[in-house]
Amino acid sequence: MLRIAVPNKGTLSRPAVDMLREAGYSQRVDDRDLLCRDTDNDVEFFYLRPRDIATYVGSGDLDLGITGRDLLVDSGSEAEEILDLGFAPATFRFAAPVDSLHEVTELAGRRIATAYPGVVNRHLTEMGLSAQVVRLDGAVENAVRLGVADAIADVVETGKTLRQAGLAPLGKPILESTAVLVRRIGGPGDGPTGQLLRRLQGVLAARRYVMLAYDVRVELLEAASALTPGIESPTVSPLHRQGWVAVQAMVARTGVHRIMDELYDLGARAILVTDVHACRI
Repeated sequence: MLRIAVPNKGTLSRPAVDMLREAGYSQRVDDRDLLCRDTDNDVEFFYLRPRDIATYVGSGDLDLGITGRDLLVDSGSEAEEILDLGFAPATFRFAAPVDSLHEVTELAGRRIATAYPGVVNRHLTEMGLSAQVVRLDGAVENAVRLGVADAIADVVETGKTLRQAGLAPLGKPILESTAVLVRRIGGPGDGPTGQLLRRLQGVLAARRYVMLAYDVRVELLEAASALTPGIESPTVSPLHRQGWVAVQAMVARTGVHRIMDELYDLGARAILVTDVHACRI
């Protein structure tokens, strides 16, 4: 039975549960439950603290897990990312008091407060810098004001919280994080794991694409197909009305309205869009 860790709370939890349900897996009905067995799919789901998931997977106690890329890096565990799930984006950056530091290299020898020492230490090593990393559990924006640190490293969204603390971003982002599926380094990628991967990839594709259907005259088919090439090629069926065909193709959700306008201007009619709920590409 495949054993999978799922975040039990926070910004990762609900999107992870929703994605697994969309992929055809049963999930817990009570948020207090710590375990859910999906006997139809031969899977057990364990609901754990997001920060602990990479550790359990890296040790081999669990087969797979959903966590943040930031938490994976911070854990230092023997786990690896195998699929970017695309939700819960976060950007990690250094920040320092306004006009105090101008280059990241000026962090050398200084104190940096963060809730993600693993992420920061890895980045400092990559840059060849040596600094004192001060671990805090949260509210790191106050660390400079309280004299605990000279700079911080934290998630930056709009920058409003930084400005309120008299801080400004410093240098380029340390890490761009999203939710990821992880396994033990070198773990299997086929069998039940491969099936889960295909299902999740199908959910991601279904969220990116829609099915576009329309009618068009035969002599305009090539031009219309150039607008809607589909994944392999569009599906074309003859209509009862002579000289016309019906076309179906998957197109990117983000550009569908522009494509509909261009098809209409070309001469296509009965243009319809439907959601894709599941697929295998």
